[in-house]
Order: sequence, then C-alpha cells, then structure tokens
Amino acid sequence: MSIVIKNLKKSYGDQIIFDDFNLVLQEKKITGILGPSGAGKTTLLNLCCGLEKPDSGTIEGINPTSISYIFQEPRLLPWRTIRENLRFVFKGQSIKKSGSHDKEIDEMLRMVGLDTVGDYYPQELSGGMRQRVAIARAFLYPSELLLMDEPFSSLDLMLKNKLMGDFLKIWEQDKRTVVFVSHNQEEINQLAHEVLTFSDKPVRVLKRETIY
Repeated sequence: MSIVIKNLKKSYGDQIIFDDFNLVLQEKKITGILGPSGAGKTTLLNLCCGLEKPDSGTIEGINPTSISYIFQEPRLLPWRTIRENLRFVFKGQSIKKSGSHDKEIDEMLRMVGLDTVGDYYPQELSGGMRQRVAIARAFLYPSELLLMDEPFSSLDLMLKNKLMGDFLKIWEQDKRTVVFVSHNQEEINQLAHEVLTFSDKPVRVLKRETIY
C-alpha cells in the first residue's frame, strides 16, 4: 500500500513547516527527499513514524508497529555486543515462534561485511561499521517501512559508496518502502527510484523526478 499524506499541517509556534501538504509515496520503492536544512525533511520522517504528531491532516498506509528508522548517528546500546544489539530487534517474540535468531543475525552480519565482529561492542567499531550494524538492524526487523535520515552524511566518499552499495543489495533481496532524506544530490541519485525536491518552509514539492 502506498503512503498517502493528506492536508498535513505542522508548526512549531509561529513557524509553519507544513500547511495543507499532500503527497503520495510509492510502495516498495526508494523515495529520496532533497531540500535545504530546516525544510521539514526530518519532521516528515518523524510524523510518519509517530515521533511527532501533526496539528491536523492524516498520514495513511502506515502500520505503526512495522517501521524501521536509520538515524544519522547509529543508536546502539554501548553495554551490549553487536549480536546482542541485533537480538533486541526480536524482543517480545517467543523462542518457539522465532528460534534463537542466530542464523538470521549471522546472515545479515555477513551481508553487511561484519561477520567477524558479532561479539564486539559498539565502541570497538568505526563509525562506518556501526552504521552498517544500523542497516543490519533495520532489515532484521520485519518492517514494511524504512525511514532513513541522512545515514551516510558523516562518512568519507569511499565508505559511503560501499555502504550504499551494500544497502541496495540487501534491499533487492528484501524490498520495502523506503523514505530517504538527504541534502546530497549524489547520494539521492545513487539510491532513489524517485526524487522529491522540497522548498523551504512552508514545504512544497518543487520537483518530482523518476530516476529509474
């Protein structure tokens, strides 16, 4: 099901971010959103996942229990190993229903090139490796929607290209609806099927372009 945003309004005090905003996001496609800083890109992600509430309007087609979110900085528990961080994805599922999940975790770590670091702690890994763990965690969770808030912005060019390539390989095997925000045109063009360019606030879609 596509995500349908209808008559969305959101403001912070006197600052209007969205005013009667309408948008449809395609199912099982990667939609990239470009725009200047402060143009509502992160706010839209937070509205989609329920971290923030709209003043009025609706966002339809999202199951609130079926969302993964990759942040700009990986949010991992420093007192837990990488494998234990990933096991938290399955918290609440019975062992009878899900098994130990070790096979799934090992396979995902292999796919992101981290099959030898499952027993390491987050602080023992580089920033790029931690971000790969965040990608693994997002895909281990059985979500229908994946939100990404500039997850590659702090990485050098070589690592960024490697990580985006890893992401696309995983997505091809497990296609989900992805909304990816960035201020970097090259990142968007490399990942997205469709690109939306946001205006400054109150937000309008200045351009909608299909990449492939």
